Parts: sequence; C-alpha cells; structure tokens
Amino acid sequence: MDREEALRILGLDESATADEIKAAYKESAQILHPDRFASNKKLQDRATEQFKTLQEAYDVLMDPTKQSRSSRRVRPEAARPADTYATAQEIEARLAGITAARTQFVAERDAAQDKRRNGLVILLVGLIIAGIFRRSPLAIGIGTTAIVWGIVQAATYHKNVMTLNEHLSALAKEKRALLERLDAL
Repeated sequence: MDREEALRILGLDESATADEIKAAYKESAQILHPDRFASNKKLQDRATEQFKTLQEAYDVLMDPTKQSRSSRRVRPEAARPADTYATAQEIEARLAGITAARTQFVAERDAAQDKRRNGLVILLVGLIIAGIFRRSPLAIGIGTTAIVWGIVQAATYHKNVMTLNEHLSALAKEKRALLERLDAL
C-alpha cells in the first residue's frame, strides 16, 4: 500500500497533517471496529477485513517505511487518482464499506434522535413542574434545572443528528457515483 492509497482509505487529501490522520483513523476505527458487529458474524467478518485495511493505511501514513516495496517504486504519472477505483472488485469492496458505515450511522442517528427527544421531554416536564408548583421555591429550582438540562441535551443531540445526516448524505452521494462507475466498467 502506498501513501496515496492510504490517504484515500482514510478519506484524506495530500495535505493531511498527522493530527488529521489520527482523527480520521479514530473516527473510522470507531465505525468499523469488528466488536461493534458481534451479533452478526457476516458483518463482523467484513468489518475485520476493513479494519485490517484501515490499520495498514494508518501504519503507512504514520511510518512511511511500512509502504510495500512495489508501491514505493510507482512513478507519479502511473499512480491512480485518489478518487477513482480501477476494478469492479475495488468498487464493490468500497460499496460494502459504505453499506457497513451507513448501517452504523443510521443506528447512531436513531440513538441520538432518541436522546434529543428525551431532552425535549425533560424540558417539558421542567416547564410543567415550574408552572404548576410556582409557589414552591424547591419546585421552581427542580423545574429550572430540568429545563436547562433538557435544553442542553436537546441542543447537543440535535447537532449530532445533523452531523450524522450529513455523513449519510455524503455516503449516499459516494454510493451513487460508485454505482455509476461500476455500470461504466
């Protein structure tokens, strides 16, 4: 594996810093870690293979001496652009990765939506407590605390939901492009 391929696997460009490489690796590792798919043997096997590739890409980027000998000898004009895939097998492998990532993102988005909804319920309960028992300083304190907690939780998880939706949109766009490229082969 060469640097260009490793950057493509992590979704980075040539100007990526060591911190960006580490962050992209950690994010991808959280998504693709085989332990997350322990309940589904087929997905776990697929995740294991992708995780090995991810680890190899990270190793190549952090220690260039780990590049394969043949990849170090590739002339720049013969190198494949980072956004293209040469074979149908590579495209299908990336499509499988997109499917696994999409599954994980959807699960995370659903969990974030539930937590956002819980925050709104806490906010509503706080408003009800503060409104019904407005003569009691203790109830006002509890109600105000619940209102603040609900707002913070709803806002935090709303941002997470929006970010996950952006990731899902990017995956869908990449999947469409790959399917078009696969049809063209």
